[in-house]
Amino acid sequence: MAKVTLVTGGARSGKSGYALTLADPSLENTFIATAEAIDDEMKQRIERHREERGDHFRTIEAPVHLADAIRPLSGTTELIIIDCLTVWLGNMQVRDESGSLLAQEVDALLELLKRPPCSVVLVTNEVGMGIVPMNDMAREFRDQAGRLNQRVAEIADHVILMVSGLPVIIKSDIK
Repeated sequence: MAKVTLVTGGARSGKSGYALTLADPSLENTFIATAEAIDDEMKQRIERHREERGDHFRTIEAPVHLADAIRPLSGTTELIIIDCLTVWLGNMQVRDESGSLLAQEVDALLELLKRPPCSVVLVTNEVGMGIVPMNDMAREFRDQAGRLNQRVAEIADHVILMVSGLPVIIKSDIK
């Protein structure tokens, strides 16, 4: 039965590395990357992530239309890792100031996660534990990310908080 796992935590907490450990290298795994190589730092980060996941992932780049990237994978993959929701959210925020794209895409993803085509691991950043951002756009991003994380966590079978490289189980359907 397909499971949804949300892996959250702060910057450099080990979220992406932990998500990769959830994949069985003997099975078909798909990695959906939401990042875009918009500057040298992001290019280096993307390359580092590619090296970390090695050869046992098919990679799909989906900076905006995440649900559309997932739907065709039904029956062709055992596990999808999406890295990361907050980058995806930021991509939409800079493309559409009205918020209509964001609302449409978030709703499509959440509906898909209710009946996923296979097991899905979503990586996201916990952004609400730090200082209050100085500008309106950053505060809106923090608020949107917090709401998105809550909605995904509600659907998820498992929620893992990464702290200093250690997984802390927040929610699990294992009895």
